[in-house]
Amino acid sequence: MFWFDRQNPVALFADIREEDHILCDGRELFVRPDEVVDFRNMPYRDRSFNLIVFDPPHLEVAGPGSWMAKKYGKLNKATWKEDLSAGFSECWRVLNKGGTLIFKWNETQIKLRDVLDCFPQKPMFGHTTTHNLKTYWVVFYKPVEDSPHA
Repeated sequence: MFWFDRQNPVALFADIREEDHILCDGRELFVRPDEVVDFRNMPYRDRSFNLIVFDPPHLEVAGPGSWMAKKYGKLNKATWKEDLSAGFSECWRVLNKGGTLIFKWNETQIKLRDVLDCFPQKPMFGHTTTHNLKTYWVVFYKPVEDSPHA
């Protein structure tokens, strides 16, 4: 939903879903990724990308007909911690040394600090957006070397 140009040839849009929906207000919603991929088990080689935006579903409670679930997907209430942890680890695996991982999260149902506790790396910085200050953009950097100042 945040792409300015999904057709940009350097971008790869991946999602576990490929779906078409008519929303409650009559608008059409098309979830049509370039590749259908499970973020917990991606088919890419180690260090394949210099920039990754990890924008997983952020809802654990949503009805089966919910337009929010249709638009953004839904977490498994019983396994969301493990799923997000596995997803972050996969993103880190395919992120090149010297690369940047941007994590987007909305804490309407789950607090950002609870999600960040699932990740082995610590973010460099982040910022909230939106009028209600519930959407966060958090930046991680994968050093080129093991040195903390590389």
